[in-house]
Amino acid sequence: MYDMATIGIMDSGVGGLSVYREIRKLLPSERYVYFSDSANCPYGEKKPEFIRDRCREITGMMLSRGASAMVIACNTATAAAITTLRSEFSIPFIGMEPAVKPAALGTRAGVIGVLATAGTLKGSNYLKLKHGVEDDIKVVEHVGAGFVELVERGELSGPAAEETVKRSLRPLIAAGADIIVLGCTHYPFLLPVLRKITGPGVRFIDPAPAVARHLRDILRQKNIAMDDPDPGIELLTSGDQRQLENSFRHLIGQ
Repeated sequence: MYDMATIGIMDSGVGGLSVYREIRKLLPSERYVYFSDSANCPYGEKKPEFIRDRCREITGMMLSRGASAMVIACNTATAAAITTLRSEFSIPFIGMEPAVKPAALGTRAGVIGVLATAGTLKGSNYLKLKHGVEDDIKVVEHVGAGFVELVERGELSGPAAEETVKRSLRPLIAAGADIIVLGCTHYPFLLPVLRKITGPGVRFIDPAPAVARHLRDILRQKNIAMDDPDPGIELLTSGDQRQLENSFRHLIGQ
């Protein structure tokens, strides 16, 4: 059943669907398996050891379904586990990286904002990126408190969503950030609310398109990408299957 190449995508919940959305634009004829670890969502406050163990288990399950490459579509999981995964498994792993460098190159104000989970902001990869630009650029960061929960509930607009988003945006706006990096894959689904609150003077950077291009390049290099005669996506979850399918229809429109 799983003799064709398959791209595995995992996240703590449905946020990784924002990455799948961009990948599918570039690779519409591939087969995908998506795993939402909804029973353990969010990962932002979980211990790195727990996240690594979950990523190992999920990767093993993806391999049993024919995964030839894995996208860790979660900034927190990437920070906690991708080095371990690459050392223990032979398939390529593509992770998420907060787009601090592109933001630093694009800012006119000299101030960039980063919205992410607590786990991502404490990760060594993010801290290295941040320190690499701080000589010239002021980096202001804030946890997107409640953002993941909004997306998991499918609450992408309305007064409650706006108030939740506004609380985390205020420090970044007050500091003068003209570019804000979205450091969690759930956050792009809140872009309409984010833009409504900041107005046109602030630009947001979603790293998902860059991740999709990187995946495409890796698949080509390794001759993994192939047109599947039966492309599509298999949805799996540690939580409620029906809820994941409803979220997929709501967020992706398929």
